[in-house]
Amino acid sequence: MSSELHDCVRRSLNRYFRDLDGQAPHAVYDMVLRMVERPMLEVVMKQAEGNQSVAAEILGISRGTLRRKLADHDLL
Repeated sequence: MSSELHDCVRRSLNRYFRDLDGQAPHAVYDMVLRMVERPMLEVVMKQAEGNQSVAAEILGISRGTLRRKLADHDLL
């Protein structure tokens, strides 16, 4: 499973660079984190049936960090 995610990210980044068509890339790290974090939070919260403590445990982060990330993505 993790290799599938790895390959998906690799393909997406290769496509991103190919599609730049001569434009300079900018803030790729932040872009990737922003694009991955929200759907990850949505899926994990659904898996945890909305329970933030369970979701935080699944993610391996504190509940406070999870709440901040949910707020950052307007998911509260």
